[in-house]
Amino acid sequence: MEKEQTHSNTVTSETITKKYKDTVFRMLFSDKKELLTLYNAVNETDYDNPDELEITTLENAIYMTVKNDLSCVIDMRLNIFEHQSSVNPNMPLRDLDYVSRSFRRFYDRHDIYSERLIQLPNPRFVVFYNGIKEQPERREFKLSDAYTHPEEHPSLELVVLQLNINKGYNDELMNKCPTLREYMLFVERVRTYRQDMDIDTAVNRAVNECIKENILAEFLQKNKREVVAMGIDEYDAELHEKTLIDIGYERGHSDGIDTGRKQGIDIGCNIGLERTAINMLKAGKLSVEEISMYSGLTIEQVLKLKDEL
Repeated sequence: MEKEQTHSNTVTSETITKKYKDTVFRMLFSDKKELLTLYNAVNETDYDNPDELEITTLENAIYMTVKNDLSCVIDMRLNIFEHQSSVNPNMPLRDLDYVSRSFRRFYDRHDIYSERLIQLPNPRFVVFYNGIKEQPERREFKLSDAYTHPEEHPSLELVVLQLNINKGYNDELMNKCPTLREYMLFVERVRTYRQDMDIDTAVNRAVNECIKENILAEFLQKNKREVVAMGIDEYDAELHEKTLIDIGYERGHSDGIDTGRKQGIDIGCNIGLERTAINMLKAGKLSVEEISMYSGLTIEQVLKLKDEL
């Protein structure tokens, strides 16, 4: 395909003081060559010069919930890529905050009140999902879904595309980006092994076997220690979160049934949901938004319970 001229706008890295823990996905695609391949696969382009790619990352925003993995600018098109192992309907809100910061870098040296139109890159928002909760191959999250009053044509919209990168999904995308496929195979192997062994053993075995079978071999050999450490934390946290959710639901459901028998089904169900949320709050592993999503309570109800605790 014919390539348009790449603009020379420089986008620098932004680092916030709070600590951010890296992930295997982010390490893999922080390499310009790999990121360009992923960019081409997602956008159906065929750019071949990694030097044309400008990478900007927001390593950690002021709030832990506002964190993006990778973003890049090429040909005045801004792609924000994020990797998630949980479903987050608030991604449009998070990306709205991030793209606003990114746009500021393009107009900081210009008069925003001028009659001259300031050129901005076309943004695209993509989430690569590989969690254990069943999800479709492609799914869209819209900022307007969060609006109190639904409108057919909202004045402000932002759409995030979630791509399922678990085994058996988006094969065409995987074929265009071999590293993404190999990452999927690595994750799948860790999850398979951890069913029968501890996290430490599962991750180490997966890393060693993938190296032997030429799955992310060069990357894993070079970064083995970091990958093992990150993998253990990442998949242990994922398992722990699932356990907390299951325990919270079971306790809440049981309490709800017992109370419902005495005071009525509606009251029992509500108390069950509140107990679920309370157990999750006490665990301290999930955000208010995530607890709201998993428990069925509103954010306001969860915040009220948090204050009472």
